[in-house]
Amino acid sequence: MAAPVKTTCPYCGVGCGVLARATSGAPEIHGDPEHPANFGRLCSKGSALGDTVSLEGRLLFPRVAGQQVDWESALRHVADGFARVIREHGPQAVALYVSGQLLTEDYYVANKLMKGYIGAANIDTNSRLCMSSAVAGHKLAFGGDIVPGCYEDLEVADLIVLVGSNTAWCHPVLYQRIMQAKEQRPQMRLVVIDPRRTPTCETADLHLPIKPGTDVALFNGLLAYLYRAGALDTEFVAARTTGWREALEVAMYSCPDAEAVAAATGVDPDRINDFFELFARTPRVVTAFSQGVNQSSAGTDKVNSIINCHLLTGRIGRPGMGPFSLTGQPNAMGGREVGGLANMLAAHMSLEVDSHRRIVQDFWGSPTIASQAGLKAVELFEAIHAGRVKAIWIMATNPLVSLPDADRARAALERCELVVVSDCIAQTDTTALAHVLLPACAWGEKSGTVTNSERRISRQRAFLQAPGEARPDWWIITQVAKYMGFGAGFPYSSAAAIFDEHARLSAASNEGTRCFNIAGLAGLTEEEYDRLEPVQWPLHHRGESGTQRLLGDGRFWNPSGAARMVPTAPRAPVNAPCEDFPFILNTGRIRDQWHTMTRTSRSARLVEHLPEPFVDMHAQDALLSGVRAGDLVRVTTKWGTVVARLRTTGEISRGCVFVPIHWSGVFASEARAGSLVNPVVDPLSGEPEFKHTPARIDPFPVEWHGVALTRQALDLCDVTWWTLVPGRSCFRHELAGRKRPANWEAWARKLLGAAGEEADFLDYYDESAGVYRAVYIVGERLTGCLYVSRRPDLPARDWLTEVFSKYWITPQDRMALLAGRALGAGADAGPLVCSCFGVRRAAIEKAIAEHGLDSPRQVSERLRAGSNCGSCIPEIRKLLADSKSLSACI
Repeated sequence: MAAPVKTTCPYCGVGCGVLARATSGAPEIHGDPEHPANFGRLCSKGSALGDTVSLEGRLLFPRVAGQQVDWESALRHVADGFARVIREHGPQAVALYVSGQLLTEDYYVANKLMKGYIGAANIDTNSRLCMSSAVAGHKLAFGGDIVPGCYEDLEVADLIVLVGSNTAWCHPVLYQRIMQAKEQRPQMRLVVIDPRRTPTCETADLHLPIKPGTDVALFNGLLAYLYRAGALDTEFVAARTTGWREALEVAMYSCPDAEAVAAATGVDPDRINDFFELFARTPRVVTAFSQGVNQSSAGTDKVNSIINCHLLTGRIGRPGMGPFSLTGQPNAMGGREVGGLANMLAAHMSLEVDSHRRIVQDFWGSPTIASQAGLKAVELFEAIHAGRVKAIWIMATNPLVSLPDADRARAALERCELVVVSDCIAQTDTTALAHVLLPACAWGEKSGTVTNSERRISRQRAFLQAPGEARPDWWIITQVAKYMGFGAGFPYSSAAAIFDEHARLSAASNEGTRCFNIAGLAGLTEEEYDRLEPVQWPLHHRGESGTQRLLGDGRFWNPSGAARMVPTAPRAPVNAPCEDFPFILNTGRIRDQWHTMTRTSRSARLVEHLPEPFVDMHAQDALLSGVRAGDLVRVTTKWGTVVARLRTTGEISRGCVFVPIHWSGVFASEARAGSLVNPVVDPLSGEPEFKHTPARIDPFPVEWHGVALTRQALDLCDVTWWTLVPGRSCFRHELAGRKRPANWEAWARKLLGAAGEEADFLDYYDESAGVYRAVYIVGERLTGCLYVSRRPDLPARDWLTEVFSKYWITPQDRMALLAGRALGAGADAGPLVCSCFGVRRAAIEKAIAEHGLDSPRQVSERLRAGSNCGSCIPEIRKLLADSKSLSACI
């Protein structure tokens, strides 16, 4: 058997090492115990990567106008189309929209083509939607896009402050490292600052449920407190910072004390004081922040208000100290290194600096260089809508789901003269509007590098053959460049050659003037590149081991050589709740899904945890809105609508609602959260306001609810509402309708494909109860079933899925299917809790009851649940608590 290939996980910015081995079936996937990001751990998504690499639904051949063509025809069509638009309307009329899913080498050649050969900076990335506020804050404070710390800091800190980060679900491996460190050092403290009570809060020593958008008020109050408490590092501030007096003056004016902060944030002043005192007396403190901070019209101010507190106290760049941006995508930082954002140049150089433009153009030998910032993501699609951008090439992303005001983005592409999409998946909301589709290699098939949240460059290596005519993104881009007449600038025959140029450019005219420098990785042979071990930049000379921490020596990259403390006055969100839209909509991720589900939907175990789109709100708000948990509701904003199932989990504060971002038009009839989101952006970073959109919740009345399970996905165009849930052995369709069919049997037969008298078709109808059931069997194998009720009280889906997995069904199964319930005790295993090991709720409840378990560790020892990524541990804790409550009542 072949040795496993060392590669890197394609999900979040943790950048976990993976051992992958191709087999005759699904690849074997394990965590790499030698990779310093994860030391063998993988989250539920990473563990399930082997489930996601099948060829079902893959885009395998180039297509132009819906017809399969050869590569030469497709490439010429793209090149000629872009050249025509440039000739007729100028270089500003074309654009690239790329992705943190691209490898650094892909990003590099895309940036080079757009900025150095086409001559415009209209290349932006979906990373704009998740971390550009962190970039802007870093550049203001440090003079460069520099993350000063490393993951080890999360283990050696005495206080960790998580701001706007559901780390337990969104960065589970880092959360596990924190939890292990906390177990070894019980004196470590964890503070979570988040409007929602997420699973991360379950292990926190202190949770501050601030009002959405009030982060600046909180950290300004902390800054003022630190000064009054004597925590100011006088020597560091005097010698190594500028602007501290102005920043402090604004903070003390806006939020002078805990009472003022409490009034602004809605948090009890005693809790505020507890946090301030804990921060002040704990030298080793890390403040880690993520999308809850970045995704805001004031995101840059939020980032700088956090950094200010660390600069005032000198707590930066040393073990266990510093602000830490937890990046959302696997290569968001690698994209930043090569200038993947519209307002950056390659190698952390700046478009607005003449000398930087000269360095890059001379190094590339390019005919031109962009001289002004290009269009950022939201304004780019607005320019397409307005007709100013007439050709767009979208790579490895699904903007018609992920962008704010997504319906307008769809209208923009419908108007665009030329839409080119490179992807590995054939059917997405975005590919549906493409004039040209280019088949790209998927994870497991491509080779290159990615950079994680701690500046660590790791290799992503191919262990599968590219299927059909799929090609690496860098190859596709360089071929289009050649057909546009730019072949001399794109002579690459491998990813290694591109990486070498990237490394050499980082050192060009860089005599210590730019922090980003990987000169030590220049000149690698193909073999050395293939053997490249994970390493953190900067890396100036061959043989160095990289740089674990930065800024601890007091050196910054502003012209003054000092860090800048930025005054950050609190400001209200652009759109406030009102009578028509009384709630604040927050959007975000769930545990086992990723972005728009094009990859994670291919794994049944990932889909099972939270299989339907939902909206979560406070139970009292639900009562006042006239809706109930389990019902379908409509979420409405000024920009769009979503219909989803209502949940009242207790995580949401009064006045707020939460909708997950993952569902697209492929998987649900009306569940694209992006269509709801306010398109206002941070004026500096261009990052949209995904966490604060005024919204309304209304009932969504239907005549019937249903669930259909089949071996093929169904055409549901005549159903009012639906969700598609791919499974191991069947497709599950959650349904609802406002009009009842005149003949249920005829409708069910058509839906399930059970036409003809030869079909073994069983059904049951109770008109008075509004219940209908149908079962379709072929050769003693269940082929389809449908259950309908006036209420959403339908059979257990996990039980139905188990019946589908049988090669043939028994007479008892037939009776159970028609009865709509499992027969016999213990037949229903309950919903999935642990995705890593497939452990369901009933098994955990049984083990707790039979063995008197009282801790997650004991559950893990007996069932393995929670022993891998740990993201299910909060649910296990809840089951343990429920068991104790039940025992106390007996």
